[in-house]
Amino acid sequence: MIYFFPGKEVKFENHPKFSGVKWFPMIDKNKTDRVSVCYLLIEPGVEIPVHIHDPEIDSILVLEGEAEIYMNGGWHKVEAGDYLFVPAKEEHGVKNIGKTPLKLFIVHSPPLY
Repeated sequence: MIYFFPGKEVKFENHPKFSGVKWFPMIDKNKTDRVSVCYLLIEPGVEIPVHIHDPEIDSILVLEGEAEIYMNGGWHKVEAGDYLFVPAKEEHGVKNIGKTPLKLFIVHSPPLY
């Protein structure tokens, strides 16, 4: 089955783990055993702490805003259009350093949720 999500119909909801973070989960374990896909919206000043996934990899595209991403042992500035590939077991985190919401498109494989 092909899943289609019109952009105008995206409705963000509060993230179950992080305050100040909203998400729109599109693809989850109920749809496929290969990936999970979501939009993430992080309010200004909000941080998702440094963490790891095991066995999942992260594929992250910055759609809007500017942030600092913890990767390779330090914090690095990223902005709209930047892409990150995070292998399993690699420490990573994100903080919105901008004045507008940070919007990310994230794919996990295997599915995280």
